Amino acid sequence: MKVHLSDGEWTLMNVLWDQENSTITELTHALRQETGWSKHTIITMLARLEAKGAVTHTEDGRAKRYTAALPRTDAARSATEHFLGKVYGGSLGLMMSAMVSSRALSQADIDELSAILEQAKEGEP
Repeated sequence: MKVHLSDGEWTLMNVLWDQENSTITELTHALRQETGWSKHTIITMLARLEAKGAVTHTEDGRAKRYTAALPRTDAARSATEHFLGKVYGGSLGLMMSAMVSSRALSQADIDELSAILEQAKEGEP
């Protein structure tokens, strides 16, 4: 499922991925310190996320319990593809070239990428 999440939606989804089955009150409490969002802001965002298919809810008495319907890995993959397409025209090589030329890669990063590329050569996931 390809769903584009705004920065705020990522913030809310991260809480839902960490705290499944959360009520609006629980979400408001969890996000208050970081965002200062009111419960009305969270309700609006949850409605948008439900419309996108990223979140579902169940009725629990007077409260609704919200759960992430979009797996974190799917959201990350979609965001990565969106970023790569928007910034580098879909070229992973261009992105890596930019990272190397800006010297943003540590030796540990290079070693990790080398291991990933070696796995790809061998056909391993």
